[in-house]
Amino acid sequence: MQNEKVERIKYLVEALNRAAKAYYAEDREIMSNYEYDALYDELQTLEQETGMVLADSPTVNVGYEAVEELPKERHESPMLSLGKTKSREELRDWLQGNPAILSWKLDGLTIVLTYIDGKLAKAVTRGNGEIGEVITNNARTFKNLPLSIPFAGQLVLRGEAVISYSDFEKINESIEDAEAKYKNPRNLCSGSVRQLNNEITARRNVQFYAFSLVNAEGADFHNSRQEQFTFLKEQGFQVVEHYLVTEDNILETVEHFEKKIDGYDIPSDGLVLTYEDIAYGQSLGRTAKFPRHSIAFKWADELRETTLKEIEWSASRTGLINPVAIFEPVELEGTTVSRASVHNISILRALKLGIGDHITVYKANMIIPQIAENLTGSDTLEIPKNCPVCGGETEIRQVNEVQTLYCVNPKCPAKQIKAFSLFVSRDAMNIDGLSEATLEKLVDMGFIQEYADLFHLGQYKEQIAKMEGFGEKSCQNLLDSIDRARETTLPRLIYGLGIENIGVANAKMLCRYFDYDLEKMCHADVETLSAVEGVGEVIATAFVEYMQNPDNIEKMEKLLPQLHIEIPKVEEGSQTLKDLSFVVTGSLNHFASRNDLKDLIEQRGGKVTGSVTSKTTCLINNDISSSSSKNKKAKELGVPILSEEDFLRQYDIPMGE
Repeated sequence: MQNEKVERIKYLVEALNRAAKAYYAEDREIMSNYEYDALYDELQTLEQETGMVLADSPTVNVGYEAVEELPKERHESPMLSLGKTKSREELRDWLQGNPAILSWKLDGLTIVLTYIDGKLAKAVTRGNGEIGEVITNNARTFKNLPLSIPFAGQLVLRGEAVISYSDFEKINESIEDAEAKYKNPRNLCSGSVRQLNNEITARRNVQFYAFSLVNAEGADFHNSRQEQFTFLKEQGFQVVEHYLVTEDNILETVEHFEKKIDGYDIPSDGLVLTYEDIAYGQSLGRTAKFPRHSIAFKWADELRETTLKEIEWSASRTGLINPVAIFEPVELEGTTVSRASVHNISILRALKLGIGDHITVYKANMIIPQIAENLTGSDTLEIPKNCPVCGGETEIRQVNEVQTLYCVNPKCPAKQIKAFSLFVSRDAMNIDGLSEATLEKLVDMGFIQEYADLFHLGQYKEQIAKMEGFGEKSCQNLLDSIDRARETTLPRLIYGLGIENIGVANAKMLCRYFDYDLEKMCHADVETLSAVEGVGEVIATAFVEYMQNPDNIEKMEKLLPQLHIEIPKVEEGSQTLKDLSFVVTGSLNHFASRNDLKDLIEQRGGKVTGSVTSKTTCLINNDISSSSSKNKKAKELGVPILSEEDFLRQYDIPMGE
């Protein structure tokens, strides 16, 4: 029996760590919050029963390692997770007669801010609790964050970067490709805050809510958390909604928050309770993982039992077919729910679903419908061998331990509509007036069968003007937009073709590498493409396979005469960095992002790589004394480390360029 428990512990540790890596480091979900919490609780119980705790158990480790793209920095004091409860009575008993502050537990990305002499000096993500990522430039774009404050001493505080549900919905509405839409505000926020280009962060309307003051040099708060919150508000920070509670009013205050959650625009996954008496809270110390001055309250998921009626299979542009569970309608958190995404084949199989099974459903964070558990577990559901749209064959593919279903028919109508939708999107041909619904009508009427046909729609002007939702004016607007789209760039064309794994950034990178020569690109082999920085064998293979497909070649031959592709002009004598290789790291002062500096270097003929080697001309890092891995490597190899100013000065580049 003990051996079985030990093996179960090993399995749970591995599964939970894998889920944490996906969630924190890769911004994707491989299991629901409900499942994670259940497995975590089971692990804790088994560890208590056996007395065995593995070194990498999530019950003793916090978070996941920060990714490599941003500079890392160690926090002055560890950022621990909080102990949690779903019991309101346990929350009240935790007070032990002491007053405390009850506030929202927001669901975004935790940030530590440092202000010096009244100016924002540094912003660092939570990371793994010990080491975070420096995102100072991005934090400067948070729409409600003060860059200057009245307090002149050193101030360190913590808070949550979040994206509201309303902004999340607006951003998703602007994304035409269903596969590219974000799953939830937390993932969108995490990706936005950790961008290398802070222009992207700025467009995402990230907000910051302060929830804890770490240190305010020389300030006296009379041992009161409440006074700390008041102080932060006086400095111009938005703080989390909070109330002073005692054993007498804590339950009604929890109820107050509960009534607000349904219409609350800021993502929240519970509440936080912190002792009002700062010294008392600090005197309690900490466990290996949790501080004792605070505890988190997570909403007990409202579960409803229902019956699975069917699985709807939804096809997309790349052929990905996602399962969606349709069940008998139930009331959840005040709304009627009858469907929930099952995400992929791996999750579907783990739930052992079958039509007619009794399942329990809930809303993750009281918002997103999910299946919690399959009470029947018949495991009788068959994975379709044929695409629900075209009837073509399907296949199961496995990437990063996740199995997904694909339609392999290249002429599947679902792929066709989605492909046209991407082709006319803003970052591709940028043709206004062609929604998926309109494209579907045009395909059904036989007006468009391939990309080139879009540029011949003028011959169907009368018929289009009579289509539902159109008139003569809107039809003419569409045709004008199509004419404007003829003037385009090679990166827009390459992205618009919808080649697997080729996004906007990859398209630009490939075009620069091949000097905007489409002929060279089309005839490049996998080995040549794999050598391009940031491409790799997977992307290279997909690109070559696309360019060698006779159908694709024929489509491009018909499309290219319809376009005028602008080739960037390279001024004589401007290639001052030709054949030189650079690495850029750390925060920048004169450039909005590393991509801006990278573009400048590439425009002058230079190359920017991700790692320091003996072939690197110099490492550009404003923190020359940093002990980062790139700095160490540069010193080992004798590669010069230059600040931005030194780099611009040495290579005679005007500061404002």
